[in-house]
Parts: sequence; C-alpha cells; structure tokens
Amino acid sequence: MKKILLVFSTIAFVVITSTAQEKLNPKDTFTKIDTYLSNGTDNGFSGAILVIKEGQLIINKGYGLANKDSKTLNNPNTIFDIGSNTKQFTSTAILKLVELGKLKLTDPLSTFFKKLPIDKQSITIHQLLTHSAGFIESIGRDFSEISQEDFFKNLFASELLSEPGEKYSYSNTGYSILGRIIELTSGQSYETFLNEHLFIPAGMKQTGYLLPKWDTLQISRGYNRNVLDGGSTIARYQETNDVNWHLKGNGGINSTQNDMLLWYKALKSNIILTPESFKKLTTLYVTYPKSTSGYGYGWGVKYTEDNTLRISHNGSNGAFAHSIIWYPEEDLYIVYATNANSAKVEWVAYVVAKIILDESYSPKPIKHNVYSFTMKYIKQHSTDKSKKLLALLQENYADDFTHSGVLNRIGNIVLKSNENLAWALELFKINVQLYDDDGNLWDSLGDGYKANNLKEDAIKSYQKAIELGYKDSQKKLTELSKN
Repeated sequence: MKKILLVFSTIAFVVITSTAQEKLNPKDTFTKIDTYLSNGTDNGFSGAILVIKEGQLIINKGYGLANKDSKTLNNPNTIFDIGSNTKQFTSTAILKLVELGKLKLTDPLSTFFKKLPIDKQSITIHQLLTHSAGFIESIGRDFSEISQEDFFKNLFASELLSEPGEKYSYSNTGYSILGRIIELTSGQSYETFLNEHLFIPAGMKQTGYLLPKWDTLQISRGYNRNVLDGGSTIARYQETNDVNWHLKGNGGINSTQNDMLLWYKALKSNIILTPESFKKLTTLYVTYPKSTSGYGYGWGVKYTEDNTLRISHNGSNGAFAHSIIWYPEEDLYIVYATNANSAKVEWVAYVVAKIILDESYSPKPIKHNVYSFTMKYIKQHSTDKSKKLLALLQENYADDFTHSGVLNRIGNIVLKSNENLAWALELFKINVQLYDDDGNLWDSLGDGYKANNLKEDAIKSYQKAIELGYKDSQKKLTELSKN
C-alpha cells in the first residue's frame, strides 16, 4: 500500500487565493459544501469534512458508509486511518523534546545510534524533519513483517539518494528514524510519548495505534477505489499487538474529525507547543523540485499569491486518504478523510478550500471512479452488454482508459471476488483484443478461462503468454497440464 505525501502535487491541482472571502457566510458555505459532497455519495463518495473559520464551525459532517456490511454511516466520530498526517505528530513530539531539553535539532544521528556508516553519522534531526537527509522513501510494505533490529540495520545499510542537506526527497524511513529517536530520548514507546505529551493534553481520546479504548462501532473499513474491502488498520495492529517500523512514526495513526478539531485548537492555543516552537513547525526550510513551495517540520508550507501562509499535508494508503489544510493567519482549518479513496476523491479538501475562498467557483460533480463504475455496471448487466461497457468507458473515462492496466485490474478484482466470473473472462478477452502483444494479459486470460473451468482454452492462453515472453505463466501451465 502506498503511503506517500503529495503536497507538492496539490499546488498544481488547484490555485487557491485567500482574498475572495473576507466575510464568510456560514450558512451559504455549508450549503455549497454539503450539496457538493451529498451529491457525490450517489457516485460512491464516502468520507467526512470539517471546516472551522475564526472559531466558527462551518461544517463537520460525514458522508457515505464507514462499514458497508453493517451500513454504519460516516460521521464526525468515525475513526479513519490518517496516513502520512502521522508525521505532524512525530515532528511535534520532536519539538516537545526540544522544549524539554532532551535533544537539539542540530543533534546528529551518531548521538542516538551506534556503529553507523560514516555517510550517515552527521545527519541531523533537522534534516530528517525536512526530508533532506537523503534516505530512501521506504524499505518495505506497510504490514510486511520486520523486526526493529532488521529494519534499522537494513535502512542504515542502504545507499543515500543524495548528500545530507542537499535537497528535498520525501522519506517515510526518515520519520521512522525520528520515531525511534523519540523512544530513545524519552525512554517511552513512540505511542506512549505521543499519548502523554500530545493527545491527552489536547483531549484526544480516539487517536493512536493501539493505546486508545477504541469505540469499535465507529471504526471505518477501507475500500480501495470504493471496490476492494481492506478492513481497518486498527484490526491489523491488534492481530499482532504491534506496529512495525514500516509505519511507526511516519504513518498509520487513526483518528476522528472531532479529535483533529481538538488537535487544531491545542496547537492554536499553544497547549502543546510554545509559539516559538509552532513557528519552527511551520517554517519553510526546503523547497520542492521546480517549486517555490516546500516543507517545514511535518507540514507542507506554501505562501499564496497574496503572501498568505498555507500549511497542509496529505496521507494515503490506497484505501484511506486524509488531508489537512490550514491558513493560520486567516484561522481557516480544513480536515478531510475518506475511506474509499481513488483519484476522483483524493483531493476533495482542496476543492472545498476553493469553494470557501472563491465565491465564483463551482466545482465539477464527484463521479464514480472507473473501477467502481465498471463494477456497478457488471452487477447490473450480463456479458452480452460488454461492447456497450467498453463504449461507455472510452467515452466517460478517456483519461483513465489509455492503457491495458485498467481492464486487467478490474478483471482480477472480479476474479478474486469469485463472483461474476463470466465477466472476468469477458474483460480479459476484450483486453487481449485491444492489446494482443502483451503476455501479461494473455496470462490473465488464462486465469479467466481456468476460473470458468475451460481448461483447454486456459492452456492455449498460457502458451501464448509464454511465447510473448511472460515467463510466470510456465508454472501455471505445468500445473494445469498435470490435472
């Protein structure tokens, strides 16, 4: 699952200025946002939005389903995975340790870790916080098993992407190192320190990994592209009673809209950090490639056209996506969460921001992503309507429907569900007709025939895949030929 900050992408996504809304009409603004998102639920939108301006709550509402099986609705107390927005907790915790006199931002890694390679000994906490240390983005998937010893051994043995301090390079592993530094410096586990020094002072009771007494009825399930049910990440932590270092410190914390509102209030009123520390948190230190915007400590930092500060951050693991946008000078704060992420809804927070800041702006309606649209069509039609489906996809999803991957992934999703298997085969057939020189697609076609008990056709498809250089089909062909 991906877990990547895309703050720099949002800059190009929508240009937001802050001069258009000097006097916000709360009722009109609520109606605009609510109408936009309510209409989107008919096309698969599922999530929650929070907007507060100058202490006045404009909207705090959920949309769609937190759990499709139980029909539980999303609401301000729904618990979402916030992904890489975990990083602002890590950066705040580091500054709290600075305030406590436990460490300095200039401290090198050699202060905390022994027997480091020479090229990593002088890397500073500041460089880790700003993604300028040069560490790679990740060394494994979120939930792949790895011990603490192996994680840091492998990470410190990896080659740096650049000289420390040379340039920005987004790194989840860098924030995992910060998480471990928090533990080594405080003598507490990462989550325990956050709970004691950040969450409890802010009044946040439904934020964390394993420590909260979770309201289980409010835990949302994640639906990748609103199709694949990935369950909840909390359940996965509870299965092993652990959070490994692929996630700890850089992602995977769960929270609610109401808790994130308390977080904003705690930062704004300096309950957590002094004004001096908060300024350090939100100062622009390094710029993104080919951009005037950049990164502070756990926050993306941008100055708008009228020189107004905007801090923001995003997180995603495929099924969940989470965004925070904050204009501190104007006291405008937006939190957005979705448990059914796709390219169609990942950047909804920035659309909402523009609705607020530009009275003339009228957003395009949220529509089904290509995967959920196709799955809905499949459930409602038989395979003899496949030509119509292809025409609809090419007409309505031209930007998505430019390569073989879309139909192949949808076909495999149908195959995995073990329902509508005739449709899986039909999609694979269409794809092979469109891209007949791709061995991977012939392999998928073989899987489709096999699932539909058409052995001879499956063998021919696997043989074709092998002819086109797709070697993974050989094992399938051998096993099928034995039976």
